[in-house]
Amino acid sequence: MSLAHTAAEYMLSDALLPDRRGSRLKGLRLELPLDQIVKFVAVGFPLLLMSLAFAQEFSSGTPISCFPPSNFSVRQAAYVDSSCWDSLAHHEQDEAGQYKVKSLWPHKALPYSLLALAVAMYLPVLLWQYAAVPALSSDLLFIISELDKSYNRSIRLVQHMLKIRQKSSDPHVFWDELEKARKERYFEFPLLERYLACKQRSHSLVATYLLRNSLMLLFTSATYLYLGHFHLGVFFQEEFSCSIKTGLLHDETHVPDLIKCRLTSLSVFQIVSLSSATIYTLLVPVIIYNLTRLCQWDKRLLSIYEMLPAFDLLSRKMLGCPINDLNVILLFLRANISELISFSWLSVLCVLKDTTAQKHNIDTVVDFMTLLAGLEPSKPKHLTQQVCDEHP
Repeated sequence: MSLAHTAAEYMLSDALLPDRRGSRLKGLRLELPLDQIVKFVAVGFPLLLMSLAFAQEFSSGTPISCFPPSNFSVRQAAYVDSSCWDSLAHHEQDEAGQYKVKSLWPHKALPYSLLALAVAMYLPVLLWQYAAVPALSSDLLFIISELDKSYNRSIRLVQHMLKIRQKSSDPHVFWDELEKARKERYFEFPLLERYLACKQRSHSLVATYLLRNSLMLLFTSATYLYLGHFHLGVFFQEEFSCSIKTGLLHDETHVPDLIKCRLTSLSVFQIVSLSSATIYTLLVPVIIYNLTRLCQWDKRLLSIYEMLPAFDLLSRKMLGCPINDLNVILLFLRANISELISFSWLSVLCVLKDTTAQKHNIDTVVDFMTLLAGLEPSKPKHLTQQVCDEHP
């Protein structure tokens, strides 16, 4: 065996990818990076505000301060604070002398409304986890495995071609067999391509993804309505008039009709309301961007894998409307690009292919690795000329 053939064997052996049957790709990302950011912010931010609201309430006690008459004892003053916080209603007199009651319950319900918001924002995440993740995980495991195996099959095929060329005494027989194999498409492994083509006709993953993001937008809109309808009406209400003449105190003459109270936690209420509106306003463009990515194909990823035999979704113009499961799978393949070992090799080969395409007819990784191994990708011209001279 010559040094050139030995070097070609070493080069092809190094180009083979390691076997990954044992690892089973446990590090798969089953959520897109932007979706993870939306989830952590939409769910974690109200939980953070809720903990701060509870901490403020537990540290300072009842978040109101009332001003009872001076003849009230300490226990009576404490009762006034507790009673006014329980009722949390503002009594004001209109022009006719009638009292109108305005409820201030959003102040009391603030921590619980934040908890309800966090739970609502987590529902789309649960929908995705239970409705889409099992099928998506199996799809990604199969596709990533097949992409790497298809690359390895191409390298082993070139190794086999090199051995046959070394053992062949007549170069004409070798090149005739090689051209026949290419004509009959023996080098192609169409299982993966047909599987991906079937995914274009499936819409379960894309429907779940659209529903998840649509629910996020719906709950964000509901948050705006809640903040605007309930919080805005009491946003600047720091003082209110409280009535404690109920029950046994209804007929007590020494108890005033109204007692002035002040909300000491108004600043916390305002900060929570403004920060919630700001954060969810910033999340809306991110959610809309996630939806718009389904309207176009990731053709760069597909173009790189067109180097594999029988993976010509682009060149055959097999891609139609991008709103299908295949486009969702391509987005997650891009997110799991570190699991695709063949991607880095094919990226390098694509760059080298662009620099040599004018000199050689290179379509697949088989053609390129054949060239690197020292074989011509097609029958040499001197052999073709020799055949023409023998059969004029």
